[in-house]
Amino acid sequence: MSFPVLPPVAAADDAAAATALALLDRLTKPPGSLGRLEDLAVRLAAMAGCCPPDVPEPAAVAVFAGDHGVHAEGVTPWPQEVTAQMVANFCAGGAAINVLARQTGARVVVVDIGVATPLPEGLDDPSPAGAGGAAAGQRPRLIRARVADGTANLATGPAMTAGQAGRAVTVGLEVAAELIGAGARLLVTGDMGIANTTPSAALIAAFTGRPAADVTGRGTGIDDASLTRKVAVIRQALERVGPTVAAPSAGPAGPERAWSLLAELGGLEIAGLAGFIIGGAAAGVPVVIDGVIAAAALLVADGLTGGAVRPFAIAGHRSVEPGASAALAHLDLEPLLDLGLRLGEGTGACLAVPVVQAAARLLGEMATFDSAGVTEK
Repeated sequence: MSFPVLPPVAAADDAAAATALALLDRLTKPPGSLGRLEDLAVRLAAMAGCCPPDVPEPAAVAVFAGDHGVHAEGVTPWPQEVTAQMVANFCAGGAAINVLARQTGARVVVVDIGVATPLPEGLDDPSPAGAGGAAAGQRPRLIRARVADGTANLATGPAMTAGQAGRAVTVGLEVAAELIGAGARLLVTGDMGIANTTPSAALIAAFTGRPAADVTGRGTGIDDASLTRKVAVIRQALERVGPTVAAPSAGPAGPERAWSLLAELGGLEIAGLAGFIIGGAAAGVPVVIDGVIAAAALLVADGLTGGAVRPFAIAGHRSVEPGASAALAHLDLEPLLDLGLRLGEGTGACLAVPVVQAAARLLGEMATFDSAGVTEK
């Protein structure tokens, strides 16, 4: 099976980063006094290839939704039908991500890439949604791109065929291209899928070389017995796929191994997110990463591109799921926020959007000591 050809990702611009670093030291403030905002501003200049970079706005959130065959192993008490019900809630504008997107002025699209149950009728209705709608007053758009009715059970065999994995990544690439073509200059990862913290933890263990118990959390709040069962399921899957990719802090997995692990352990929405991240990076558009599901997708995207996407990924927040911290540490990314969140949907990443935009504004709008007539130290 041949996998889709991925778009090339250009390297971040070191010269623009150096210019931004020098400019920050000339702005009317003590050197380094804006802390990690300054580091982020330098990264944004490198992504844009110029200094100052344009403010990355508007933002667009893509919520990829899919179900998981591993649900049959009892890794969550939530029924699988909730995925489809939450897709309807997203489309109606009533979920947490809708509220936060309205707050930040971000557009929301919802992608059915692998929901297992039929979606309610009427979700494609583009009519205004009033107070529950998107920032522009319209219902979030549903993109029907279902690759399969959920994945197979990763505990007993491959979660996806190679063809399904490739098609799901392609959907993510296409969604990124569509949103960027419509004007988005900042992409935000969102996800929905009952039981999706199990494949995420499995992928994180495989890509980082960490034990299953170290990267597996309680997801939606499972009890101790369910957590023990969840860890055992992930161990079983890891034993099935063979040796993990690398020890912590090692480089990215090779593309062939990354494709294999994605198909064996991943979810359709995780594959879609990986394509979405690659699509943003290929266009030079920053991508704000949400929680543990998006972190797993970033590891996949990192492996598929030989590490090329990493400079364009911004960790929006630190999820309480242990796998998220393990993945971010492996990728050498420090999250912008730490609010104890574990909802997913893109909520933590969306909250980080104003911080990202503020970092770019500092470079473009602050006065220098010379222009403001302020005496330097």
